Amino acid sequence: MKGLDLSRAFYEECGKPMLEREFPALLPFLAVGLFGSGSECFGYDDEVSRDHDFEPGFCIFLPGEDIVDRRGEFLLERAYAKLPKTFRGISREILLPVGGNRHGVLRTEEFFQKTVGSPNAELTVEQWLTLPEQALAEATNGAVFFDEYGEVSRIREALRYFPEDVRRKRLAGQLLLMGQAGQYNFSRCLAHSERAAARLAAHEFVRAALSALFLLERRYQPYYKWSFRALRELPEAPSLAQPLEALLTGGGIAEIERVCAAVAAALREQQLSDVPDNELERHAYAVNDRIRDSFIRNLHILATV
Repeated sequence: MKGLDLSRAFYEECGKPMLEREFPALLPFLAVGLFGSGSECFGYDDEVSRDHDFEPGFCIFLPGEDIVDRRGEFLLERAYAKLPKTFRGISREILLPVGGNRHGVLRTEEFFQKTVGSPNAELTVEQWLTLPEQALAEATNGAVFFDEYGEVSRIREALRYFPEDVRRKRLAGQLLLMGQAGQYNFSRCLAHSERAAARLAAHEFVRAALSALFLLERRYQPYYKWSFRALRELPEAPSLAQPLEALLTGGGIAEIERVCAAVAAALREQQLSDVPDNELERHAYAVNDRIRDSFIRNLHILATV
C-alpha cells in the first residue's frame, strides 16, 4: 500500500472517529491531510523508501490561537498520540522522524511559513521569483482529506502554480542556459578535447532542460532525485527522459538537438515564442520579451536561475 493511501485509511478508520467523538466543537475548524516532504506525499514511495519516516500517520492542521487555543492544541496532540501504535501491520514512529515531525498536530500558518515563507500564501514578486520549486511542490502535493473550514485548501490553491509572468521569467533563464550549455559549449569543449568539461556542459544542459520541461507543463519540479520519475508522468514529456538520461552517461549532440527541437516546438505551440528555428538562446529572449510586467521583464534574464 502506498503511503498516501495508508495515511487516508488510518485517518478514516482511526483518526476521523476520534475527532468526531472527542472534538466535535473543534472539528469544523480543522483540516486533515498529508502533504509536504517525503516520497509518500508525491506517490513515489516504495519498499526502498520505507527505511525512514514511513508510518501510518496524517496531519491535523489548526488555524490561529484565537480559534483553537493552546489547550485545544495540547488535547489534540495527546489524542493523536493515543491512536493505535500499529495499523495494517505497520508501526508508527516513536521518535521524531528524520528532518523533523511530518505528522500529527500542526499550525497551518507555521507549516506554510516554514515551507514557502508565508503563513497565508501572500507571496511577493521577489518570493515567487526566487522560491525553490521543490518548496512549492511540497506545499501543494499529497492530499487534503477533510477541510470544512477551508483555510488550508485556500492557501494550497493560491500556491497551485506560478503567476504567468514568473513562469515566463524562470523559463527564459533555463532556455538561455540550455542554449549556452548544450548548443554552444558542449561541442566547443569537445573541439578543445576537454571531455570532462563537455560532460559538465551536458549535465548543466540536462538540469536546465528538466526545469524548462516542468515549466512548460505548468508543474512544479520536485526534489532532484525524483525529477526523472516526475518527468515520465508529464503528459507531453516522457519521450524526452531517454535522451536526457543518455546525456548523463555519455550521449551527445544528437540527444541535445532532439530535446531542443521538442522544447522549441512546445514554445511555439504555447505562443511563448515565434522563433522559427531551434536556437534556444533566441527563444529565451523571445519569451522574456513577452512578459507583461515591466519589472519582471527588465530583470536580468538569468535572475531566477
